[in-house]
Amino acid sequence: MQRCILELHEPMSAARLFLAADLAAGLEAPFDEAQAHYLRHVLRRPDGAPLLLFNGRDGEWRATLGHRGKKAAVALVGERTRVQESEPDLWLCFAPVKRARIDYIAEKATELGVSVLQPVLTQHTAVERVNVARLTANAVEAAEQTERLSVPEVREPIELGRLLEAWPAERRLLMCDETGGGPPIGDVLAGLDEAARAAPWAIVIGPEGGFAEAELAALRRRESVVSVGLGPRILRADTAALAALACWQALVGDWRRPTPRLAADYRASKVTF
Repeated sequence: MQRCILELHEPMSAARLFLAADLAAGLEAPFDEAQAHYLRHVLRRPDGAPLLLFNGRDGEWRATLGHRGKKAAVALVGERTRVQESEPDLWLCFAPVKRARIDYIAEKATELGVSVLQPVLTQHTAVERVNVARLTANAVEAAEQTERLSVPEVREPIELGRLLEAWPAERRLLMCDETGGGPPIGDVLAGLDEAARAAPWAIVIGPEGGFAEAELAALRRRESVVSVGLGPRILRADTAALAALACWQALVGDWRRPTPRLAADYRASKVTF
């Protein structure tokens, strides 16, 4: 009996969720039907259960859960725990791969801080149908679990030629060259000047069969393209994407900044409801 009493008094951890609605103290923010089902039937959270919410605009907020009938729920928004932070303006342009691995790319690229996930169709791309809704769901879940304050935009697939035609002049493009024609990625990124570091960036990864010669030539003709190599071994497309993202974040991106989420008061805010 004593053990049961102790378990009933254990504090409930806060479920962390992305919510599209505006967030501010005192608001009632509605969940969609799928989120309401998840909270009630998957997490089995009762009325008054603690939540942490973010929407990519207003920072992160404490809230409590309020059920409204069998299919509806709202968040009763309390105080803000984190202000919205700036994040790197980094796109990942990648050739689609098979389902499990493209889901993996979406999840891990979100963890690594990309702002846009752009599937790119190339001559050697084996997979042409991309479930954007599923990739978005993977990105949302990854952002929820990793304390990120935003969710990357997942765009519809586009042919490489059309992507390059509409490419923003100010955005640098880091091309991972599997032919060995580029210098080591670490040397290139470490040698960037401050103007280049401050510019918006993108990383482009080819398909399993590599870029076609015409595609490589089209990429190399663009002034904004920087060609780099990823070491002496041939990497799978999903491995190459994550390796390039990790190098960029370590040498150019926000891995060089302190990590405010480790502050004692913030960690305490997640468990002491």
